[in-house]
Amino acid sequence: MTEDSCCSAPMVLVMPRCADPTKTVRLHQVVDAALGDRPVEKVTLAEEFVPLRGRRILFAVSLGESGVNLEYCRFLKKLRTGGEFLQGCTGVVLVDGNSELYTKSVARELVFAANQAGCAFPGRPLVEGTASLENFNVVAQVLGTSNREAYTRSAVQLVKELEAFAPVRRKEPGILALHASNYATSNTLALWRMVKEHLDGCRIAEINLRNGTVADCAGCSYPTCMHYSEKGSCFYGGPMVEEVYPAIEACDALVMICPNYNDALSANLCAFINRLTALFRKRRFYEKCLFGLVVSGYSGGDIVAGQLISGLNMNKTFRLPDHFAMVETANRPGSIQGIPGIEEKAAAFARRILWWTKEP
Repeated sequence: MTEDSCCSAPMVLVMPRCADPTKTVRLHQVVDAALGDRPVEKVTLAEEFVPLRGRRILFAVSLGESGVNLEYCRFLKKLRTGGEFLQGCTGVVLVDGNSELYTKSVARELVFAANQAGCAFPGRPLVEGTASLENFNVVAQVLGTSNREAYTRSAVQLVKELEAFAPVRRKEPGILALHASNYATSNTLALWRMVKEHLDGCRIAEINLRNGTVADCAGCSYPTCMHYSEKGSCFYGGPMVEEVYPAIEACDALVMICPNYNDALSANLCAFINRLTALFRKRRFYEKCLFGLVVSGYSGGDIVAGQLISGLNMNKTFRLPDHFAMVETANRPGSIQGIPGIEEKAAAFARRILWWTKEP
């Protein structure tokens, strides 16, 4: 969270070395096409990976059939243990795999670790290539080209978005908090109340998705979904169309209030993400920030935060500010209040929301 971005400094290519160079040929070709003639500083070994400040970073990771790149694991360790290792940085991710698995899970893990280390990410910050490139079937059809060419073009666009990324601030930003909890018993809502107290000069809206008011996505065909989307609606209608869609369109930041239920988002919050597809077909959310408050009774808060990343940042294009999620542990009603320094942490989180959304 800093304005010290070194826009004139070369982009940083973080590309953990793969022990078998034959497995990295395709990734190298895609990276070369994406970067063009831009000057870059390349880092391939963990011992070369030093703290960065305000830099633009392209993470490019090659995975074998196992989905494991040992040098990448060393990079990951530095991100998880280095504090503000990437303060003020912005990043995007390319993952190339030799199987149909692991590319997205590795990318989500990387984005969460880098974000916790101070790195922001634009909406849809991932381009992934599975072994078959079947994941590019739709994009290739839209572009009228091969899957391989669609992969390359997507990587080129990814780097352009990295270069263009900047905070979007309003005089009176709109903050939308979504939850499916009960104020009387919820530690997560108690944490939101602490944060909300410090959000001065904002338009704050809260929507409760409890009691089955949000039916899950029906999986309509693309033409059917587009038909309703063009009218700002959805097959099911109801509160999602009447209340949630307009609130999403009006907000500058979405705060997801997420108690950890069995290491997963609650059913209503999952249904919200799925039902957001109809609105997403009408418009994108690249200028809207995503924040998360995650409270676990025991552990696993990082898993829930990762679901927000994949569902709303990687798929639905919400931008990811640095330290986007506040993750805490509190297992008895009201025990959130007993966490040492929790009020100060909540105030700091509110300042982060304001920095990313409100004009100075």
